[in-house]
This record gives sequence, C-alpha cells and structure tokens, in this order.
Amino acid sequence: MSRYSLLITSVSLLLLVLLSSNYYVNSEEHRFKQDEVNVEWLTFEEAVEKSKSEKRKIFIDVYTDWCGWCKVMDKKTFSEATIATYLNEKYYAVKLDAEQTEDIVFREHTFKFVPNGRRGYHELAAWLLQGKLSYPTVVFLDEDFNPIQPLPGYREPKDFHPILTFFGEDQHKSMDWNAYQRIYDSPYN
Repeated sequence: MSRYSLLITSVSLLLLVLLSSNYYVNSEEHRFKQDEVNVEWLTFEEAVEKSKSEKRKIFIDVYTDWCGWCKVMDKKTFSEATIATYLNEKYYAVKLDAEQTEDIVFREHTFKFVPNGRRGYHELAAWLLQGKLSYPTVVFLDEDFNPIQPLPGYREPKDFHPILTFFGEDQHKSMDWNAYQRIYDSPYN
C-alpha cells in the first residue's frame, strides 16, 4: 500500500470517527433537551392573579442578584427535572428579587423598596422572611396566601424534594417533620 493510499485511509477513518462522535453528541444533547423541564416562574402578581381561577399553594424563591448560593440553587436544584415538575404541578412558583425597586400591591397594601446602606430591601421580601433577610430563602404560602414556612439556605435536590412534598401534600397539617421523614419515599434512591 502506498503512502498516499495509507494517508487517504487514515483521513477517511478519522472523518468517520469525527462524524460518528458528532452524531452521538448531538443525539445526546437532543435526548437531554427532550427530558429537560423548567420551572414555570411567575411574578408575585401573576401568582395572585392565577390563584383567582385555580387555587394552589405558592412557592416563593426569595433571592438577590449578588447571592452566589441563589445561583447555585437555580442551576442545581430548580433545574432538576423532578423538582421542576413537582413545582409546576403543585405550586405557583414565584421568583422574588428581595432588592427589586418596583412596588407590589398585595392585600390592599403597597409594599415598597426601602433603601438601606448600599443596597436596600423590598418590604414584601422582609414580610415573607419575617424580617430575617437571608438568601436564598424559599417561602411556602397556603392557597389563601397565608405563610406556612420560610426556609433559609441552599438545598440539594434530594434534600429539597421531601420539603416540597411535605408542604405540597399537606403533610405538615397532620404530622411533624421527623415523622414525615420516616415515611417519605424518595425518587432519588
């Protein structure tokens, strides 16, 4: 076999490998995108409006733009398909910037931005977090917008799912958290 034939054969094999690996990568990306589920985030006002026609609990992610753990929670926890699916089915999911400057009218009260130091805070965030401005904090409200529980701190999907179901299935009304953990059936096992 001549060097020219050997070169043609080598180049052909290399092209075949590259094309087949490109096909594999693209098919994996396509498969992943089909399985991808995103949380259907709403504003607080949109959740209030939607609840007028269909009652659901409200889940609120209170965050700030500068909060690193808030970004990790978005990337790792809220983007996980099991978490996103459950949030979409059981709650109206709200993203609330704790430092937003736009007013929010709720229950005949106008919540405003309060300048404080270099930044400030939104009064609705302070009310939801019971004055403890810590980020990320998630807040659960019942179907009538009454606070159930704020929970500060980052949580991995496997640790966050039982919390979502504890409130989403109204287990908090009939048992304490420790009892629920004993009966919880994790989809992450």
